[in-house]
Amino acid sequence: MAGAAQRGPMWTHRPSKKPPPPPHAVTAALLPLPQDAKTLPHKKFSIHEKKASDVGMDHANGHHRPSSNHQRSPIARRPDSGGIEGAVIPLSANYFLVRFSPDQKIFQYDIDITPHPSKETARMIKNKLVQENSSVLSGALPAFDGRRDLYSAIEFQENKAEFFVNLPVASARCPVDKKNGHMLDKQNFKVFKVNIRLVSKLSGEDLNKYLTEDKDGISLPQDYLHALEVILREGAMESSVLVGRSLYPRSMGEAREIGGGAVGLRGFFQSLRPTKQGLALNVDLSLTAFHESTGMILYLQKRFDFLKDLSHQKTRALSEEERREVEKALKNIQVRVCHRETDQRYHVHSLTKETTENLKFRDRSAKDLMVVDYFKEQYNHDIQFRNMPCLQIGRSKPCYVPMELCVVCEGQKFLGKLSDEQTSKVLRMGCQRPSERKGIIKGIVEEEFGAGSNSYADQFNLQVSKDMTQLSGRVLLPPRLKFGSGGRITDMTPHRFDRQWSLLDSHVTDGSKIKNWALISFGGTPEQHSYIPKFVNQLSSRCEQLGILLNKKPVISPLFERIQLLNNPGILESKLGKIQEAASGNLQLLICVMERRHRGYADLKRIAETSIGVVTQCCLYPNLSKLTVQFVANLALKMNAKLGGCNVSLYNSLPCQIPRIFSDEEPVMFMGADVTHPHPLDDSSPSVVAVVASMNWPAANKYISRMRSQTHRKEIIEHLDVMTGELLEEFLKEVGKLPGRIIFFRDGVSETQFDKVLKEEMHALRVACLRYPGYKPLTTFVVVQKRHHTRLFHREKNGGSTHYSDQNIPPGTVVDTVITHPREFDFYLCSHWGTKGTSRPTHYHVLLDENRFQSDEVQQLIHNLCYTFVRCTRPVSLVPPAYYAHLAAYRGRLYLERSDSVATSCTTLYRSTPLQTTPLPKVSDSVKRLMFYC
Repeated sequence: MAGAAQRGPMWTHRPSKKPPPPPHAVTAALLPLPQDAKTLPHKKFSIHEKKASDVGMDHANGHHRPSSNHQRSPIARRPDSGGIEGAVIPLSANYFLVRFSPDQKIFQYDIDITPHPSKETARMIKNKLVQENSSVLSGALPAFDGRRDLYSAIEFQENKAEFFVNLPVASARCPVDKKNGHMLDKQNFKVFKVNIRLVSKLSGEDLNKYLTEDKDGISLPQDYLHALEVILREGAMESSVLVGRSLYPRSMGEAREIGGGAVGLRGFFQSLRPTKQGLALNVDLSLTAFHESTGMILYLQKRFDFLKDLSHQKTRALSEEERREVEKALKNIQVRVCHRETDQRYHVHSLTKETTENLKFRDRSAKDLMVVDYFKEQYNHDIQFRNMPCLQIGRSKPCYVPMELCVVCEGQKFLGKLSDEQTSKVLRMGCQRPSERKGIIKGIVEEEFGAGSNSYADQFNLQVSKDMTQLSGRVLLPPRLKFGSGGRITDMTPHRFDRQWSLLDSHVTDGSKIKNWALISFGGTPEQHSYIPKFVNQLSSRCEQLGILLNKKPVISPLFERIQLLNNPGILESKLGKIQEAASGNLQLLICVMERRHRGYADLKRIAETSIGVVTQCCLYPNLSKLTVQFVANLALKMNAKLGGCNVSLYNSLPCQIPRIFSDEEPVMFMGADVTHPHPLDDSSPSVVAVVASMNWPAANKYISRMRSQTHRKEIIEHLDVMTGELLEEFLKEVGKLPGRIIFFRDGVSETQFDKVLKEEMHALRVACLRYPGYKPLTTFVVVQKRHHTRLFHREKNGGSTHYSDQNIPPGTVVDTVITHPREFDFYLCSHWGTKGTSRPTHYHVLLDENRFQSDEVQQLIHNLCYTFVRCTRPVSLVPPAYYAHLAAYRGRLYLERSDSVATSCTTLYRSTPLQTTPLPKVSDSVKRLMFYC
């Protein structure tokens, strides 16, 4: 297809105007870490006291290193007015300008409700309070954050006030109360005491200064911004469930069943962001899974495979392991009872250890009653599932309810780990083409903020534009790529619309030599086993065509094992050990062909890479039956990368591309880091951190990793100094000298953690460098964000549609104006071609830049690196160091999954001792210097 230069109607070209290069940086003291940096505790503020987060200050002028007398690490400022390289493309973004009055006061009140209600009840209390006390509240229509803060555009008559609100609720006692032994069926009025106290008078002047004045030392007023967030979503809260910053319809009317007791639901996300154009509301579609609202017995049948026939097996009992797994899944789920009329919701605390048939309780007269007898006498209900445990509701006053009398309440986010099939179904719900997504977003904004539709925004003088932000992006040209010298085509520039390239007539840049390898099969039919010789032959031939040496014969004949072998790690390790022995301890590669995906995959990887010391390449029999050219080629590329080869490199080296910063004589190390956390229902497993670093220069396309477990759900990387020290030592061995510059890409950091991550992790990097006297590499620290809701769309000229309106933006699209930060050094880059749904650009935010990159330089650097990812022949959406860190962290997580342990199916519900961090097994010396994780 036509290349970028031939697609004239899509964008116009802007000539390149490079700024004059500044003088070279000189060595000076490293920017220090403040010793008194602490996380501020959350607290309430008195009237006029401001809650504001600090914003980084600019580096010193000139091109010297920052001086050592700074009191904190500043967030890097944008070094120029933005990049100028690339062809201009008209775009629109899902940002809607918000106009606010700096003079508008917002009165913040602390609201204290006793006894402490649920969020849903608290909102009911707030609504009734406002309805019944309009005069005391000066006729205001305050917005409520659902917890402790109430925001009003008008000052109440009193700074302090006490109210009593009656709500008709069911008795808080459950049908069966073990402690008190009685129950109340009738509705009662519950009285709540509400104390309101004025704590602050917020002004928009500081936010206006932050957005309009280009000065250092102006902090973003987080308290005022939070107040505006609450106000803008208040109108939708009456009919919505709030999950994070996304709102989902409480009616659950459009929910789609995704299996496993869960439904997928589409809602919308909204968040206020300070941008170059001013304050803007980012609005997007959002998707998540909720618990299906259904009877508990049916829910259990859908949630657990081992209970799928429960309705036909009423005498079925749970084993202890099954009981723990069910208890873990049901903990904290809200249910309501169906044997009597009530709207009361109850939280599941645990399951009884006794079955319903054997469970007793004591009534008011101190008489022991059987639960099954009680429900028969009081409600004429025969308990059917007598061998199942009861639900224990409440902790301080334990109450027991038979499962069959409970219904899972609607509007509860599903916190369990979704299966691959469930995830796929949810993602398909959000897979709208750009024009469709754009239309839906516009409809959301019109409905929520159309004329007269949001009385809360109106009373605070907030006006939300109904038009998406219009802006101009730039499309960076693809880099020229270099392949091996043995092929017919040794270099090329990928000009296809999707920037994909072919290796049919080319060799990989550096082909590995795989002399000692073996193949093992897990499961499969005799017919599938017959595919193996053809597969081996085609794989060997394709490797040869790519310039990769794969011995035509494995060291031993292919082994065929039952897939059940993957259920027994001990026997599996013994089997793999014998294969290694047959290769005299020199086995380089083990190809594993599996009948299907299996949980024993985690054990296979762990045993091979930590105990046996061999790289594995897994594939599935269904792919062998088709044996497409693309499949075999992809497999060959992965094998080559894992065993030390190189698939592609940049034709023009990085020193040639950015001579002002890079040189052949001064090596540069690219690093990536990521932390992966256990799924929400896992309250004990450690988090896993991975750090990767490039080991060659100037190609910078071979990375090795270091992985560690760390404190449960801790985001700041522990022991980063140790891991960095090991990577520097490896770099010194490979390159012969230490890197003069380090480019560090940090994945998975939210904006609220920028300052903490920069301080603590930069400190760790510098500690690692201290082991080499006088060694102070210039460091650039970049946060990489994929989990955001910014979307970019083609903009129609003169309001009409274009040929491109339903296509994704082209690879190489970069945006660093209008919707980016007012002063800080950030930009959006869409380096890939989106084949499904709407492309999500990656957000890069430079927190520290001792290398003094210009916008064009860092954008072109990251864009070009995206073409060097080892696993495919097209640019990827994420800069490779961050991508590799993500893959390595996932591999570390696999090391903790054991198929022979119940640890993956149960959790500690009652903990009296601190969490212990299970260390990861050590990667074998023969593997750890390879890209085994990719």
